[in-house]
Amino acid sequence: MRVHDGRPLWQRVRPYFAVFDPQLAVIMLMLLSVGLVTLYSAGIAIPGQMTGQARNICMAFLVTWIAANTPPQVMMRIAVPAYALGVALLVAVALFGTIKGGSRRWLTFGIQVQPSEYMKIAMPLMMAWFFQRQQGQLRWHSYLIAALLLAIPVGLIARQPDLGTAMLVVAAGAYVIFLGGLSWKAVAAMGAAACAALPVLWSVMHDYQRDRVLTLIDPYHDPLGKGFHIIQSMIAIGSGGFGGKGWTHGTQAHLEFIPERTTDFIFAVFSEEFGLTGNMVLLVLYLLLIVRGLNIAVNASTFFTRLLAGSITMIYFTYAFVNMGMVSGIVPVVGVPLPFMSYGGTALMTLGLGGGILMSIQHHSRGVRGGAAARAWGATA
Repeated sequence: MRVHDGRPLWQRVRPYFAVFDPQLAVIMLMLLSVGLVTLYSAGIAIPGQMTGQARNICMAFLVTWIAANTPPQVMMRIAVPAYALGVALLVAVALFGTIKGGSRRWLTFGIQVQPSEYMKIAMPLMMAWFFQRQQGQLRWHSYLIAALLLAIPVGLIARQPDLGTAMLVVAAGAYVIFLGGLSWKAVAAMGAAACAALPVLWSVMHDYQRDRVLTLIDPYHDPLGKGFHIIQSMIAIGSGGFGGKGWTHGTQAHLEFIPERTTDFIFAVFSEEFGLTGNMVLLVLYLLLIVRGLNIAVNASTFFTRLLAGSITMIYFTYAFVNMGMVSGIVPVVGVPLPFMSYGGTALMTLGLGGGILMSIQHHSRGVRGGAAARAWGATA
């Protein structure tokens, strides 16, 4: 089929897909494929899981494509409105949000949305914009303002309560602050202050949050109660051995000993069925994802894009580390999904949005480098 300018349709459409970074796209597709294989086994007795995840992947692809086609200059312009909208939605949640399972985290507009997920991207956007504006004139009060910008949404999210998402939003903002030039001495001082504040934090934690910390320290103090799920998860991981029990042959998963086996604890299902060998392959995929993201950050053409790409990449790292850590019993259970593998629409779209932003940064940085090279060649010719 041809259009009015004489070019085939695919040639007109191709530029809109040329923004995809091949390396990053392949890694994301491989993780999604591993996730679908594992999800099929984990949710084999749950009707509609695969159909639902296929729909989620299609929506995430659309979000990724839109973000990849959005120039970084546009991202800079929308950073402040995006942050303001996110804070406004969090305030709306606090005032009249929907309560489920004892937590007030959702707004209902015909469909339910979770504004705290949106802040995982809006936060680094805002922080990167702020440090771009402050570049060359950073003072101690700049970091104080940045900390305040971070504390407002984190406080609202923690109040819901949603410790896992609050921790991820803190990480998203903290990565930008550190990459923006915060000294190691200041980081050490804040670490010491955080340790000193632990008794105060303990006193304001909810009972279930304290239980999670105590369960981390000794899951066997209540093996049939609060410690049951994490014990069963660790049994599943250990029973996988070197090569695993085989796809769809995991006993802990199919006998329903593993909690939330299609979402937060999908790593336990994967470990039981594919063993240490599968885990090493999965870790390599996540390592490649992080290396590619950091490479995009290093080669970014502006301070804003370097900070944004670096923060989003480290969010991926935090997602993977926290999820694998909580399922393995080395960090408290905080409800963080495994990137590109856990079932769920909102988290998958957030991850896809981050991937699209990285691709946009890489595409436009490549264009800037190509233009600079062309100008340099012209000057020497």
